[in-house]
Amino acid sequence: QVQLVESGGGLVQAGGSLRLSCAASGRTFSSGTMGWFRQAPGKEREFVAGIRWIGGSTYYADSVKGRFTISRDNAKNTVYLQMNSLKPEDTAVYYCAAARYYTGSFSNDRSYDYWGQGTQVTVSS
Repeated sequence: QVQLVESGGGLVQAGGSLRLSCAASGRTFSSGTMGWFRQAPGKEREFVAGIRWIGGSTYYADSVKGRFTISRDNAKNTVYLQMNSLKPEDTAVYYCAAARYYTGSFSNDRSYDYWGQGTQVTVSS
C-alpha cells in the first residue's frame, strides 16, 4: 500500500504563492508517476500537473502552465507543487495521486492507483 499525505494548503491573496507537498510512504513505485488534481465546489475533478519519478518529465494543464511547477525529491519520496500568480479560480481542494506505472497519460485520473486526502487552497480576490 501507498499512503499519500498532502500539506501546504491555505488562504492566499490573488497574485500570491503557495507550495504544496505530497509525501509518499509505504510501497513506492520508481517507474510510476505522481500527479496533482484539484476539485472546486460544484465542479468535476481536473488534472493540474504530473511528473515521472524516473527522468522527471512533466506535464501541465493549460490553465496552470507558466504559473505552477511540479517537482520531485526522489530521496524523500516527496512531490511538490509550486503555485505562483494564484487566481481566485485556482481555489479548490488539491489532491496528490500516485500511479504504479506510467501509462502514457498524466492527465487521466484512471491512470492513478492511490490518492491523498486533499488540501484546501483558497485564493481571495
